[in-house]
Amino acid sequence: MTNSLKYPKSGSNSSPPLLQNYGELLQQLHKVPDTDNAQAHNDHGIAVPPVLAPAECQLPLIDLSPYTRGSNRSLILEGEELERQACAANICRASSQWGFFQVVNHGINHELLWRMRREQARLFEAPFETKANSGLLNNSYRWGTPSATCPAQFSWSEAFHIPLTKISDAACYGDYISLREVMMELAAAMSKLARMLVGILAERMGHQKGAFDSMCEESTCFLRLNRYPACPVLSHDTFGLVPHTDSNFLTILSQDQVGGLHLLKDSQWVAVKPNQEALIVNIGDLLQAWSNDVYKSVEHKVMTNEKMERYSIAYFLCPSYESLIGNCREPSVYRKFTFGEYRHQVQEDVKSTGRKVGLPHFRLQQTLAS
Repeated sequence: MTNSLKYPKSGSNSSPPLLQNYGELLQQLHKVPDTDNAQAHNDHGIAVPPVLAPAECQLPLIDLSPYTRGSNRSLILEGEELERQACAANICRASSQWGFFQVVNHGINHELLWRMRREQARLFEAPFETKANSGLLNNSYRWGTPSATCPAQFSWSEAFHIPLTKISDAACYGDYISLREVMMELAAAMSKLARMLVGILAERMGHQKGAFDSMCEESTCFLRLNRYPACPVLSHDTFGLVPHTDSNFLTILSQDQVGGLHLLKDSQWVAVKPNQEALIVNIGDLLQAWSNDVYKSVEHKVMTNEKMERYSIAYFLCPSYESLIGNCREPSVYRKFTFGEYRHQVQEDVKSTGRKVGLPHFRLQQTLAS
């Protein structure tokens, strides 16, 4: 995609009341001093400390054409096999060193991604009351962070988080039925790509490519449509999406040209340079646990933009809730646990502490003590 998609400007009745909720949290922390220094405050009178912009990084870029070229052929030529081995090595290296990488020639049609973004923008243009109360897309609409008690826990965003089993249900779409065909096609394409990538990662650890096929079901895999409205309340802790790791095997992300995705690299936050020609892939907690920390589930966040809204689409590859997350080799770094147990622990952590703890709960004691 070489052209920038110009999204329609969101009207005041389409955006959720983020400013009201977030502003109340900020007022609890920032006391405005009696000063004429206008540069120290935003338009809402809230003190804003100076923040240094993080360095911008280019994620490892991997060409998947050795796997997607001639994918319908049963015969793989000798030269193609060597290309595949080199490609697989790059995927595993990026998964170990970064936990993130981007892919081109991934097999998903750019026109399909373009159509999806147009439909997504149209959906988010719906009045807030329609999105929140009409049961659209399996009643999957979410905004902000209702449980937040401080700005560091609040996400300046809105999203539809839809299980794959509901994407084909025409009754979920209301007046947005044209979205259905596009979402079904995109979900199938992203599912195929995610399973191919996780298969490559499994094979490099000495397991069969289909090691996760029987575990991953449509009922627990999700497609998430995100919108990050322009944010007039800029401060050091204004997140579009709070820092977190993904509680799954693998995530595939399609984002627009606005940027805002940041990740931890060598204990420093870095901003990911947008690349509209590529999809972003990141490792989730379950794959880190299964690989005994060979593949890294890296903390990441989305930062707000004062003037521009940002759109993204994420696909989450997850196992069934009963699936046991084992280890690829012994000795194990983590005790065995099910996906359902992991999700429950995350929910309990957020309820009691306001944040996800995640994998450290499941490390074996001897590992923690060593």
